[in-house]
Amino acid sequence: MRIKTALILCAGLGKRLSPLTLSTPKPLLKLNDKTMLEVCINLIMKIGVKKILINTFHLGDQIFRFIEKKKFSINIQIIKEENDILNTGGGILNLINHSDDNDFIIFNPDTLWHNDYLNEITQMQNFYFSNKLDNVLLLSNKKLSFDRNLIGDFTLQNDLLKKNKNNDLIYIGCQILNKSLFKEYDVSNFSISKIWNNLQKENKLYGFQSKKKFYHLTNLDVFKKLKDL
Repeated sequence: MRIKTALILCAGLGKRLSPLTLSTPKPLLKLNDKTMLEVCINLIMKIGVKKILINTFHLGDQIFRFIEKKKFSINIQIIKEENDILNTGGGILNLINHSDDNDFIIFNPDTLWHNDYLNEITQMQNFYFSNKLDNVLLLSNKKLSFDRNLIGDFTLQNDLLKKNKNNDLIYIGCQILNKSLFKEYDVSNFSISKIWNNLQKENKLYGFQSKKKFYHLTNLDVFKKLKDL
């Protein structure tokens, strides 16, 4: 089995990258003359999905025009959050409500999704389907993070994610989720961590560990250092 639809979360305000993000949405910031969003879309197309859904809020018209101009060779639909920003959980639910699919691979475009991730994400997808899961998060050891100030989110024990004082793994912005996880939620402002926390309490939150160097647009200082690489 393969996932048919990918989601890219592009509605955030990007406050930690201000003042750049006052006039440019964070997904359209460039490294090596390519926007973060374009790099993400290029990787998604190589994964083999058929459709991409993108949510927008802050400066969303710029993202719409960018997608229209680039003419990517994949079906891309933009879903605008009209009145209020929905946060990660509400944003994902709003997107999946526009699809008949059940399983979705979800990306945060503030990670630099270079092509080296392709094999690992394919393996994560195989892990998800072969074990008949409803969730899996992609993580990296904090020692592999370009931004050494990032702290760990989880530990991984027998494919299950736990939290303790020795958290050594960082969630790096890619996950696979099943629509059923949202059945008790309405479209509103809530974080995806609410669902993660409930799954973790039930020993049902799964992880897949990446071995790649992790580059993330944490803040303005990190972005400037990345541009100098």
